[in-house]
Amino acid sequence: MTPAKLNELKAHLWESANILRGSIDSSDFKNYIFGLLFFKRLSDVFDEKHEEFKATVGEKLAKSKDLYTSFYRPEGASWADILNTSTNIGEKINDVFTKITQANAPKLDGILDRIDFNDKDSLPDAALSRLVQHFNKMKLGNQNVSGDILGQAYEYLIEQFADDAGKKGGEFYTPAMVVKLLVMMLKPHELESIYDPCCGSAGMLIQAAKYLVDNGGNPTKLFMNGQEKNRNTYVIARMNMVLHGYENATIEHGDTFDNPKFLNDGKLKQFDIVLANPPWNQSNWHHEKWTKHDPYDRFTFGLPPKGSGDWAWLQLMYASLKKGGRMGIVLDNGVLFRGSSEGTIRQQFIEKDLIEAVIGLPGNLFYNTSSPGCLVIFNDNKPKNRQGKILVIDASKDFLEGKNQNHLREEDIEKTAKAFCAFETEERYCAVADLEEIKENDFNLNISRYVDTTEPEEPVDIPEVLVSLKQLEEERREIQGKVAGFLRELGL
Repeated sequence: MTPAKLNELKAHLWESANILRGSIDSSDFKNYIFGLLFFKRLSDVFDEKHEEFKATVGEKLAKSKDLYTSFYRPEGASWADILNTSTNIGEKINDVFTKITQANAPKLDGILDRIDFNDKDSLPDAALSRLVQHFNKMKLGNQNVSGDILGQAYEYLIEQFADDAGKKGGEFYTPAMVVKLLVMMLKPHELESIYDPCCGSAGMLIQAAKYLVDNGGNPTKLFMNGQEKNRNTYVIARMNMVLHGYENATIEHGDTFDNPKFLNDGKLKQFDIVLANPPWNQSNWHHEKWTKHDPYDRFTFGLPPKGSGDWAWLQLMYASLKKGGRMGIVLDNGVLFRGSSEGTIRQQFIEKDLIEAVIGLPGNLFYNTSSPGCLVIFNDNKPKNRQGKILVIDASKDFLEGKNQNHLREEDIEKTAKAFCAFETEERYCAVADLEEIKENDFNLNISRYVDTTEPEEPVDIPEVLVSLKQLEEERREIQGKVAGFLRELGL
């Protein structure tokens, strides 16, 4: 088989969703499809390795688990074993996935063994059989599909599922171009650690690795870490990392507020870069619990209101940041201007000179809200020429309008990233505000206070206007005379 082109692979994978459409609820598609895709990839790669070892060490030794450093497939747990099963297919897949998990413990713990293919009420044998037969049409080993192409196709599938899920899609997916812009401003380097405390399907970590590749770096030298509360989304994130070849990335499952998994001696582990798109205006962030005591000292600037956890997330992220580190977050615009306890917290961040830039985004970019949102960039080690200043960018007018969602284009993110690098005032687009000006605005960072986005009025040429009015008056008199003549002819 010739190497699969990206578009062919995308079409093949999305057709798997069409096979299940009408048989099961669309919100359940991704769990089954990602599970089979993940296993088919691992199984096909194993077959290739097995053939290589057979040619070098012989068929008997090629079965030795010690030869396979990345993934091992035990007897009775191959793709063929699933393909050749005609009844109780779901039960067979569960059995195969259990064997695979046990043979590769602890690397694959909590991924394949968390998907129940034997729920016949949700996934009838007929639909499952069609799905297995469909995946069998394309080889997904390294000889047919490179890791980079498979990773891109997997991200495409995540985006399609997010689009299909509507508002729920925003729970596990942030538009790739928004993430790319965020990463371009944070500029990760080799040997840095990066952390996303609500990583969804791990798209932000993947984009950070891509940034290194695009800039000549080695993505395996970026230490990637993430935590995700939703079990199914956590599984997708784990698969995402493995399929992209980042097997050393650490993705944990759990509520980051209530049960943070990245700890050192009971204290929050800290990272060079922290980035996230947390739930906006979250109300269930255990506010009551932290009014008494927070063992992780995350809310040192104050406790935000119960109904909005935005500044709780910001403080959680800041507490996870190394001294001199960088941080970027996607949030509702309200974080820039809301008062009371949020205003007090924001003022402290500003006075400590931690905020480097705020960027206003276009509306209707995200799946779960039509609100525009913003990017807030923090830097605990600002360059000298940026100290005591915040760059405010209005990027709200730079987008491609879509039928259901708007989209950022390459030229849009390049424009914003270039403005961030330049850190200069540009009329009607961005402004460098010093702390004194921000203080005069009561520490309100609402973009319209610093960037004048009103359209300039066209200058009026008074003499030219008077000439035009005179001509119109003459035309009016001429038309009036003609109308009067017509009326006289009619005897009126």
